[in-house]
Amino acid sequence: MKERKGEHPYGDAGQLILLGAFLLIWIADSFFLHASTPRSDYFPLHVRLPIAGLALLAIFYLQRSGYIAVRQRGRAILTTGAFQHVRHPLYLGILLFYFVLVLITASFLSLGLLVAIFAFYDYIAGYEERIMEEKFGDAYREYKRQTGKWVPRIGRRS
Repeated sequence: MKERKGEHPYGDAGQLILLGAFLLIWIADSFFLHASTPRSDYFPLHVRLPIAGLALLAIFYLQRSGYIAVRQRGRAILTTGAFQHVRHPLYLGILLFYFVLVLITASFLSLGLLVAIFAFYDYIAGYEERIMEEKFGDAYREYKRQTGKWVPRIGRRS
């Protein structure tokens, strides 16, 4: 049986294709067509910007902690930094960045595409988790039980 690597074989290509599609739709809808953007008095910018700012701080934390994994290259299960809260901080940071772009311009077309992007990231994250289970067995299953895939589990740590 051929040993699987840590990432889905189409993960990088899928991420690039979805990024291109998202940017095309987001830019077209947000700045030119305004096909699905509500009037600003329904969802004012002064409400959206603080939320976006908090999300950007979370993104910084997730990405900073997540890049530790790149240096580790699957030698151990990471349970420090953002990894003590969620299993996929890099992917979550990327998804939050998409969300910030949607939030700032309130583009519902972009939000619809973000749902599809989330489904793709959930799929490749599941693929990677199966590899981690094969590699680390019960230790990884226990880590999964204690941490959320996308949303932190409050009060689950023992």
